[in-house]
Amino acid sequence: MNHLNYLKKQLDAQPDLQYVLSSHNWSTDFLRFYHSQTNYNISKDRFSIGAKMWRGKKSYAFAIDEPDQARIDATLAEALGIIDQLSEDPDFVDLESDLTLAAPSKVPNNIEDIPLQLKTQILQELADAAQPHNFEIYGTFICNQSTSRIINSNGMDKSSTGSPIYLEVKAVHNQSQVTVLETWGGEDFSRFHLPTFKARLLEKIAHCANPVVDVDPGYYDVIFAPRCIAELAQYLAWGMSARAIDQRSSYFEGKLDTQVFPTYLSITDDPKDKDIISQDYGSDGHIYRPLKLIDKGMFKAFFCDNYYSHKTGLPKNGNTGDCLRIDAGDKSLEEMIGGVKRGLYISSLHYMNFINMKETSITGLTRDGTFLIEDGKITRVVNSLRFTDRIERIFKNILALESTASVIPFSENYDTFSISSVKAPHALVKDFNISSSTHTI
Repeated sequence: MNHLNYLKKQLDAQPDLQYVLSSHNWSTDFLRFYHSQTNYNISKDRFSIGAKMWRGKKSYAFAIDEPDQARIDATLAEALGIIDQLSEDPDFVDLESDLTLAAPSKVPNNIEDIPLQLKTQILQELADAAQPHNFEIYGTFICNQSTSRIINSNGMDKSSTGSPIYLEVKAVHNQSQVTVLETWGGEDFSRFHLPTFKARLLEKIAHCANPVVDVDPGYYDVIFAPRCIAELAQYLAWGMSARAIDQRSSYFEGKLDTQVFPTYLSITDDPKDKDIISQDYGSDGHIYRPLKLIDKGMFKAFFCDNYYSHKTGLPKNGNTGDCLRIDAGDKSLEEMIGGVKRGLYISSLHYMNFINMKETSITGLTRDGTFLIEDGKITRVVNSLRFTDRIERIFKNILALESTASVIPFSENYDTFSISSVKAPHALVKDFNISSSTHTI
């Protein structure tokens, strides 16, 4: 018998219990490229099931990797012996009741469609392109394939399949150790265009032929690469959750239907965008639909699951912010760089941490390609910098957005190598606060 069905049968024999059950069948093909050579290739498979059950307002959760019937019986018996000893959650009302199914879709198996030979061919072509510039490449090329299922005692039974791709290439100069980064992610590999990817990487490499300098702390007009804007949007989105409202840690508290950013900034949680790594279902199996978060600068909605909808009174949508899209603007990258008298081009941010989530204040480092802009041209490489600023201030100071947007993948790079993506353009931002130079590449 299917393990999840077996567990459901055991719980259905306890009519006083409510439950949510899930299963996750996951495979990966993980290639690491090091010093322009294949370092290792890992293929892994894992199957796990999980359960959370309630007796009244008391709950208990467990997960089992590679389950069998004996382990399920033992774990469930332990759970039933513990649950009555736990404290009640007075805010628990009921489980998710949205039974809407996502429209059927054909999902590729990218582990099969992008075999090791093709991966190494792509990375070798990039290594050969970087070598004449005295750069070597270090890369990660991940293809996942997963099937998930969620069941609950309200009659939900939903399954979904995904096959995300994550390609990250870092080029490192053999003498100066200057680094630049290029990434691509998605599910439809036909959207990957190697000549464009290579051209973008080589353009950044070409900038590294310039001298390396430090810059003084201060406020700079900056061009943020799509990766930076994407990551800042992810951090900002933490405050767009009903949970953050409940914890009084949201910058957006009291700001629904209020103008918070410039009118040319719009952000949507959009699983329908064909470039973004898709999601069929969000929190607790609620169907995932496009949700407008910022509409022409106006804050429009919080992410809200079933539990926090009951607790806060906010409308339930089940969105999780895993499919963020920042709408493109009307400027070319060349126009934006050309308009900067003296400023910075920042390719990537690293080691960001909140100082105060409610204020959206953060600190972190620039990384993998920071360049000085002088009189509208990129002129020099800049050592890594520390910044301290507020995300809400950064977004309020956006002066222009690029007319095209790129999909930026993010991966945990451990456990199941969870892969998500954000679609974002370059952005011109005034008065970004550089707090110090780290005097290192």
